[in-house]
Amino acid sequence: MTISFFGLSAQSTAGLAAGVEQMLPQPAVAVTTPTTFDNNELAAGDIVAYPTLAAAVAAQSTHDGDDEAIQCLAGAIYYESKGEPLSGQLAVADVIINRSKSGRFPSDICDVVLQRGQFGFVRGGRIPNINEDSRSYRTAVAVAKVALAEAWDGEADRALYFNRGRAPASGLTRVATIGNHIFWR
Repeated sequence: MTISFFGLSAQSTAGLAAGVEQMLPQPAVAVTTPTTFDNNELAAGDIVAYPTLAAAVAAQSTHDGDDEAIQCLAGAIYYESKGEPLSGQLAVADVIINRSKSGRFPSDICDVVLQRGQFGFVRGGRIPNINEDSRSYRTAVAVAKVALAEAWDGEADRALYFNRGRAPASGLTRVATIGNHIFWR
């Protein structure tokens, strides 16, 4: 949102953050993805270099018929970071994926998200209902797809934890601060 007053203009914080994120140089990352084009999806062996994280997110298809891992990951992104920049949303997704690969947490994405005591939004072992038509959720789905396809190198490489304050445990190393979250390993 741009506000103009006596010939001076200013952007809202959210608008400014989005504009700054798009102006920052981002590495182009080569990605290998699935074998045949279906509904404009990429095929295995195809290499796509996205110029920005925003472009990688925008290139993802709608969320119709997504598998359970995408839905769980998107739910976590939505509840934990919907107001954060795309890089922060991707970092939250990366933490969950990193946990599933670490051997210290469940190996299934949904089991990581639903693990007791890990995420405050989980109620009774379930992700609360989400308006799937909301822009924030559609963005979360696209970020989940980018993360699962490893289509962008995020800033919180190998992080296993995040929060809004101090380290969740002693002996952790700060990996990144993105938006309102601090990421740790």
